[in-house]
Amino acid sequence: MPVQPGRRERDNLWKLLEMAREEDLGGGDVTSAILPPEVHAQGRFIARQPMVFCGGALLETIAISYDGSLRTQHHLSEGAAAQKGDLLAEWDGPARAMMAAERVALNFLQRLSGVATTTREYVRAISGTNAAIFDTRKTTPAWRELEKYAVRVGGGKNHRRGLYDAVLIKDNHLAVLAKAEGKNPITAVGRELDRLRPHLGEHAFIELEVDTLEQFEVALTLPVDIILLDNMSLEQLRYAVSQRDEAGLKRRIELEASGGITLANVRQVAETGVERIAIGALMHSAGAVDIALDIEID
Repeated sequence: MPVQPGRRERDNLWKLLEMAREEDLGGGDVTSAILPPEVHAQGRFIARQPMVFCGGALLETIAISYDGSLRTQHHLSEGAAAQKGDLLAEWDGPARAMMAAERVALNFLQRLSGVATTTREYVRAISGTNAAIFDTRKTTPAWRELEKYAVRVGGGKNHRRGLYDAVLIKDNHLAVLAKAEGKNPITAVGRELDRLRPHLGEHAFIELEVDTLEQFEVALTLPVDIILLDNMSLEQLRYAVSQRDEAGLKRRIELEASGGITLANVRQVAETGVERIAIGALMHSAGAVDIALDIEID
């Protein structure tokens, strides 16, 4: 089944649409004002390069926000692979409204399809391994729900949504604890986790970032669900996996690799045996794909 946007994504879209329409439309489309209001048009969204299509399920909402009589017809489902020249979707309705909505609609489609396309590349690169590709919080401000949706459309998985839904103790947290506690910060973390666990939601998790194998060995003794192995070499990742497995903790603790991972080395990382690979580039480095809206007058 294709991934479809839910309430979170649609709420995010409406908020972004309000800002996008205001910054683009302002007091009105003074150029399209030269068009007769009765002119009817048909618009065809065309892929101008190979891509993973994402955002088509949002087109109806975008159209309605400009004109309730602007109709949408879908030709390609979310997550489908498109080739150059493929017809993605169509609009049918007033030419003025279509011209006004064109750029905002394309901005959404191009950005989200770019994230989905980049994600699919990483997912394919590790095909056949036991690892999964996860996103991060390195999202475009205010776009988080939609960008995380695009990651799922591309075949990736979502990490925590924000600071509120899971515990992720990173190097800066450890630095503050080290200063405050005056001792090994990971030891201090252990005491805090026992206090935190009862207050977490049903689906929340506790993750701890380590950047040395010495830290990792201590982390294995703590009540964590995931250990993030930050910027470790392939040799270090393999060692961490073997130590975790030999300790009989494979079912309790998942290992996540992050830092310095690209399409060129992601398969090697996956083959070390880690279960999770976090890639900030899925969003912060994904380029917009090329989509056009070709408009014809009846």
